[in-house]
Amino acid sequence: MPNITENITLVTGSVNRIAMAVGRNANTVTIVAASKGQTAAAIREAYAAGLRHFGESYLQEALIKIEQLIDLDIIWHFIGPLQSNKTAVIAKHFDWVHSIDRLSIAERLSRQRPQPLPPLQVCVQVNIDGEASKSGVSPQQLVTLADQVSVLPNLCLRGLMAIPRPRVTPEEQAQPLRAVADLLAEFKSRSPRLAGLDTLSMGMSDDVAAAVAEGATLVRIGSAIFGPRNVLPST
Repeated sequence: MPNITENITLVTGSVNRIAMAVGRNANTVTIVAASKGQTAAAIREAYAAGLRHFGESYLQEALIKIEQLIDLDIIWHFIGPLQSNKTAVIAKHFDWVHSIDRLSIAERLSRQRPQPLPPLQVCVQVNIDGEASKSGVSPQQLVTLADQVSVLPNLCLRGLMAIPRPRVTPEEQAQPLRAVADLLAEFKSRSPRLAGLDTLSMGMSDDVAAAVAEGATLVRIGSAIFGPRNVLPST
């Protein structure tokens, strides 16, 4: 069994060292524990070790855990592909959504966000490698979509999310991550409405070092914290 508490200490220490090595304040990087396929007990242990942000990709699985862990002040992130028939439930139960890739989904989330709740924090997902198998908007369409999302009343656009295809060396890993950071900087300068964006959700267990070095503010870490995930149905 993985030692979740020990793993969190190691991951946090590594993230902090990398941030400081590139001249960043370690507090500008938040670890989002990618907890899909993990039990509520594992999440509870990670929470006890200091984590507060948890990312889920499978809605039905996530809803069960959200209910089981309602006594904890967890900040829930939805990091999986979005389907229009699930936006109402996501808008009600999550604090962040990382994977907006079309205006219709953003409009539904805004319209369905319950009024007593604060605006839903969101990122636009960019398909930086142009992979047909992955969600995300193309870099060419990014500014238009971000501009449209930024004016929706119950959403707060924070920045970009990306899942580059796996690469082997740190230098190879850095290239697409740097491209995402450059895209954020570019369109912030082109649109006054986007000038305040502050979030880059990128980097997972295998490329977290490169992601932090290239400016990631949210890193989505799963196996390095929890070990190999259990195989659960994707619902």
